[in-house]
Order: sequence, then C-alpha cells, then structure tokens
Amino acid sequence: MDAQFLVSLSLIGATFALYIGIAMYNKAKATDDFYVAGRGVPPVYNGMAIGADWMSAASFIGLAGTVMILGYDGLAYIMGWTGGYLLLTFLLAPQLRKYGRYTVPEFIGDRYKSNTARLLAAVATIIISFTYSIGQLSGSGVVIGRLLEVNTVIGTLIGVVLIAFYSALGGMKGITWTQVAQYIVLIIAYLIPVIFMSLQLTQNPLPWLSYGSVMSEMSALDRELGVSEYLVPFTEGSKWQFYALMFTLMCGTAGLPHVIVRFYTVATMKAARWSGAWALLFIGLLYLSAPAYAAFSRFILMTQVAGSSLDNLPAWTSAWVDTGRLSVADGNGDGVLQWSELVISNDIVVMATPEIANLGIFVIGLMAAGAMAAALSTAGGLMIAISASLSHDIYYRTINPNASEKKRLAVGRWSIVIATVVAGLVALNPPGAITQIVAWAFALASGTFFPALLLGVWWKRANGPGAVAGMLVGLFVTLGYIFASKFGGFTILGIIDTGAGVFGATSAILANVVVSLMTKPPSQKIQEEVTDLRYPEQIEYKDGEVWLKDAK
Repeated sequence: MDAQFLVSLSLIGATFALYIGIAMYNKAKATDDFYVAGRGVPPVYNGMAIGADWMSAASFIGLAGTVMILGYDGLAYIMGWTGGYLLLTFLLAPQLRKYGRYTVPEFIGDRYKSNTARLLAAVATIIISFTYSIGQLSGSGVVIGRLLEVNTVIGTLIGVVLIAFYSALGGMKGITWTQVAQYIVLIIAYLIPVIFMSLQLTQNPLPWLSYGSVMSEMSALDRELGVSEYLVPFTEGSKWQFYALMFTLMCGTAGLPHVIVRFYTVATMKAARWSGAWALLFIGLLYLSAPAYAAFSRFILMTQVAGSSLDNLPAWTSAWVDTGRLSVADGNGDGVLQWSELVISNDIVVMATPEIANLGIFVIGLMAAGAMAAALSTAGGLMIAISASLSHDIYYRTINPNASEKKRLAVGRWSIVIATVVAGLVALNPPGAITQIVAWAFALASGTFFPALLLGVWWKRANGPGAVAGMLVGLFVTLGYIFASKFGGFTILGIIDTGAGVFGATSAILANVVVSLMTKPPSQKIQEEVTDLRYPEQIEYKDGEVWLKDAK
C-alpha cells in the first residue's frame, strides 16, 4: 500500500466513524425524530445541514468540472441553484413550516383536501429523489473507485452498502447532526485545494480575487490553440438553453422535497427564514469558489499536462485512466498529448486536481473525505424523503392508518435500504454525467412540486382537481421532453433535456389555473388557512377583514 492510499483511507475512515457515531448517538426513537428531528434544530446548525444536504456530489464533484468544460455556459448551474434558494427562502419555506406537516406530499394533500393529490405527490417525490440519488451513488463510486484504484462500478456497490446502513440508522434526527459534521468536512476539503492553487499560480491566497488574471492568460491560450474561448457565452449551447437551464434549476431548487423538509425541523417561521439565510452563506462559500477551481484546473491542464510526451505523463493519469473517466490517446501519432486529445470527465476534475497540481497526499486524502461527505449527506436526505413518502404518505396515511409507531419506523427503515439498493443498481451504468442526472431531478421538481406549492401558498383559489391536473401535466411534459431530447434529438429553440423544466413548470401552472377556475373553489376554511400562511403571526377574521392577533 502506498502512502497516499493509507492517508486517504484513514481520513475517510475517521470521518465515516464520526458520522456513524453521531447517527447512533442521535438515533431516532419516535416518528417525530425520524421525519422532522423533533422540530428543535437551531437555525445556524440547520443552515449547515441544509448546506450539506444541498451540496451533493453534483456540487462538490461535478460543478467545477462542468464549469471547466462548458466555460461561461456552465455558470447557469451556479446562478440557477443559488437563485433557487432565494425563491425557496422567501416564497415557500416559512409558509410550509407554519403549516406544520411532516412531508411535502402531506402538505399538498391537506392543503388541497385531496388524497389523489397526496398520492401523486408521494410518487413524484420518489421519482425525483430516486433520480437525484443515482447521481450521488455514481459520485460515491468515482471517489471510492479512485481511492481503491478499482472500476467505478465496484466503488458504487461499496457506496450503496455504506449509505444504506448510514441512512437507515438515525432518521432525520441522526442525519441532521451528521450533516452538520459533513458540511464542515466538505467545505474545508473544497477550500484548501483552491487556496493552495491560488498561491501556486498567483501568489495570492484569495482565489475569489485572483483567478481573473489566470482567465486572461487562458483566453490567449484558447486563441493560440484554436479552441472555443472559455469566456465567450453560448458556445456549448443556445442562449435559450442557458436561460431554460437556469429557470429549471431555480424552480427545481424551490420544489425539491428533500430540501424543503429540512425547513420542517425548526420550531418557527422565523427560524425557517434564518435557516435559509445561514444556508445561503454556507452554500455561497462553495459556489463562489467553483469558478476559481475550474479556471485553475483548466489552466494547469493546458500548461502542464497538454503538450507533454505520452511516455512522460504524470503518474496520476494512469490511476484515473483505470477508473474509466480519463482518456489520453495519441490521435495524430506524434507522441505528444495535445489539448484536443485529453478527454476528461466532468466528474473527476475536482477529485483529480489536487494530484494534477501536486498538492500532497494529505490534501488528496482530504478531498476524497470531502467528496464522500458530499455524496453521503445528500444521499441521506434523499433516502429520508423516499422513506417518508413510502412509510408515511402511502403506508400510514393510505394503506394502514392504524399502524403502530414501531411498525411505521420499521417500514421507514426498510424502504431506505430497498431504495438505496435499487438506485445503486441503476447507478452502475448511469445514463449521464452527475450534473446532467441531477438536472433531470430538478426539471421534474420544477414541473410537479414548484407549481403546486407556489399556487398552494399564494393563490387561495387553487383547488384539488387543479393540483392533480397540474402535477400530472407537468410530470408528463417534463418526462416527455427529457426522453424526446435525450434519445430522439428533439429540441425547441435549442433547449435540450436539462432545460425541460421550463416547459413542465409552464404547462403545470396553466393546467392548475385553468382546471381550478373550471371547478368548485376550495372551502372558506381552506382559503382562510392559505391567507393565514402569509403572516408570521396568527390571524383572525372580523367582518371579512384580516386582523393580526399579536399586532401592536
């Protein structure tokens, strides 16, 4: 065993032991603990947990690589995901917390007084979370595959076993506090390499201020090599695809069930708002660093790897070639690796950069531990969302309303294990890159949950038939566009599969509004409850007017 392997394995082992210990100490003993962590998590810690839940393998492993390969066009991911948190924090999260339910499908079912809507929302939660979890398990396969120097398929299988055990143990209570620890691990692991690279390349320890000079040099290199310039917009797709992707990610963020449920774990509406504010700060640390990471990585590859003799490539290349995510081929037979002959997967850029930049075995091991923390934290939240839909919304609320608490917890834990295994099997041969798979999950969320939640909170006339019609239309339009674009080459205005949410959300809102107006309005009680959601204080009605009970 070499020193790098031992250091990486030790760091991952130590952090994983920490997560298991926290989960066991905070093991869920009641359904309230299992689904919403007893609703007692302080906002700052909930903000960290949201950050870890949010910054998945797609953000940690895939985001900088996507920006590196797509250039300007990759910024749609950063702007869409960050902007979506503003929508969620101000438009939905506090109001949904005030309604006081366990899950998003439960809110939809009770708000619209429709069992059909609740079941449909539960099925949509499973589809969205399952799609998203494929990306996380694929990401854990990349990390473990590189660490053990095995194919990523074997790495994915190992990740399935670890995540199934870890997720089923503590429920939301255990996952919340492990996610706090995972956030600390992943953000340290992400920032240290980019700070070191900034020092190497610019002699400035602040990458957010220094990478502009590197970008200028890269533009000159791009022109010299005759490749698409890094800073020129819309070279990898149409302008409409950029906007559609950004819209899809924003609305999808505001509609993701596993993210929304994190706001259910605090005590009040005020705490929910502060959780969102803290989460934006914690998430911003990584998202502001990703473009710098991408620029530094691309510059090092262009100047220190491309142009090297194929017989004298750095040692790190052979290890990554073994994972199947890196290809180096002498296309023109000159014995020199040209930039165009270096084919690197989006998903390995972040993991490989500490080796590319020769940052030392400790930083490489820390990066592996951080990537595992990112994959585990989001996978845990996704599995809780799937479990809650199966055990609470479908089993308890529909099949067996008299089930004991012990029985409900058992169903919840077994559903986590089964869901993880099935998602892992699909992740053995993922249908796309991690960021692409995750974008599909966001498209589905924007076409189903976002319209139902937005109208459910802010339009009291929306009713059950409208919600059902909206979710069905949004789901089928989104899925149809993804399949037609991915496998049939069909596009509208150059919008590909990752931007499908713009069509799903638009059609869902129209269907909800039209059907709601054509059918009976909700009861006066429901309409008053919807109005009540918009105020931080409790309200009452006097002579048709709204009065705040606690207003001074």
